[in-house]
Amino acid sequence: MPADTDRYESAVARYFEAWNAVDQETLAKAVAAAWAPDGTYTDPLADVGGHEQIAAVIAAAHEQFPGFAFRPTAVVDGHHDTARFSWELVNEADGSAPVAGFDVITLDEKGRIRSVLGFLDRVPAGA
Repeated sequence: MPADTDRYESAVARYFEAWNAVDQETLAKAVAAAWAPDGTYTDPLADVGGHEQIAAVIAAAHEQFPGFAFRPTAVVDGHHDTARFSWELVNEADGSAPVAGFDVITLDEKGRIRSVLGFLDRVPAGA
């Protein structure tokens, strides 16, 4: 069991590295490390596939919330090739977290993300 737990935690760590990358080159490398080439990302605001489109969604989030970082809020829970975890988007200046959610990922045989299904639990008005 611990090997599977490590696999899920490693995949989620790479996921957060991608979501917290702010410059274009770092973002592109982080997305390629986290997602399979044909990986997808779906949440209430986006439904995209492939590294370029996933990177564009992440870049747009940083444009909308400059100075914020994505942080996990609980341990990763997983079985088979699926894991779930919760997160929040934290303002690095004051520690507020106006956005929070819950994601479910599926992994390929190499431990890269095949798909993300994201759910938004808390979103500020007008966002």
